[in-house]
Amino acid sequence: MENSNDIAAPTTANIVQAGYMMDAKGRLVPEHLVKPIDKQEDELVRSLIGHAETVSATLGRFKGHCFDDVGAHLSMVAEEYGVKKGGAKGNLTLTSYDGRLKVQLAIADQLSFGPELQVAKALVDECIRKWADGANDKIRMLVEHAFQTDKEGKVNREAIFALRRIDIDDAEWKMAMQAIADSIRVIGSKSYFRFYRRPTQDAPWELISVDLAAA
Repeated sequence: MENSNDIAAPTTANIVQAGYMMDAKGRLVPEHLVKPIDKQEDELVRSLIGHAETVSATLGRFKGHCFDDVGAHLSMVAEEYGVKKGGAKGNLTLTSYDGRLKVQLAIADQLSFGPELQVAKALVDECIRKWADGANDKIRMLVEHAFQTDKEGKVNREAIFALRRIDIDDAEWKMAMQAIADSIRVIGSKSYFRFYRRPTQDAPWELISVDLAAA
């Protein structure tokens, strides 16, 4: 049990005296008052965070090297052939000479939706009410899924785009789809690399994971 006389008052400094541990309230607690299991958990967390920071820094440097090396290669290609290599919006695929390794640079737009989206929702809701029992259940589910917001108040972007692919001969529906199109805002872009390999030239590509969640 903790002895309050041995615990120092909360401090905003990160300096911890020898023989003490800082608790979640910023107080300095003598180590002999800290449970062994709490000490072990503290050591485990600090060890894992240390490794995570090392990996994060390594990945950051690796990404920088990727952009530098690919940029240098593209400059060389442009200088030799007088052309720019790459697809739409800067997307690019590079392959090894034997066709068994592949590097893809993808540039994805970061999107948000403006106030027109609320107009689109009202129009879509009116369509559903107007069609009543004639509305397809799948369309009802898709509409409900598309405009449902997550904890951050964001709608499902893929479901919104799926709505636009539904071709319905209804003036109000078409107006709603146009409102969705008008609501789209490009607020930036994000570039990322993907790496693939395959054992033979006719085998399926296998993704080389550099993502901890997918490893």
